[in-house]
Amino acid sequence: MSGEGRPGAAAPDAAGLTVGVVAASWHAKITDQLVARALAACDDSGATATVVRVPGSLEIPVIAQALARRCDAVVALGAVIKGETAHFEYVCDSVTSGLTRIALDEGTPVGNGVLTCETMDQALDRSGLPGSKEDKGYESAVAALETALLLRDLH
Repeated sequence: MSGEGRPGAAAPDAAGLTVGVVAASWHAKITDQLVARALAACDDSGATATVVRVPGSLEIPVIAQALARRCDAVVALGAVIKGETAHFEYVCDSVTSGLTRIALDEGTPVGNGVLTCETMDQALDRSGLPGSKEDKGYESAVAALETALLLRDLH
């Protein structure tokens, strides 16, 4: 895992901002931790968060779009683990394309914390659990909040 060049993930002062967090229910050990860490970033920044759970990662974009229409930022969280079929590639491509389109169409930042991993161990190592090498829930929330603050300053 690289992570090289990754900026620090200190929570900005985002008091007054609202964040919609949408998370898949699949791989609950991972997604529950991603949600907890995203909420910690929102708390650390002073932002108010709303969490919505969806069945799987393919359902994330439609809810992310609804949240983008009423929140200052959105954080999308899930874990897609590669299996034996091409389904992995289709899900990863669809979710990533959908989230990018939502951010551009709605003008609302979307922090993409949907893990796309070859193995369960890789996902666990990115989930922010004690001993994990990365904390993608926290990092995704910080990225969305920082971008929301930049957009606010540009308007």
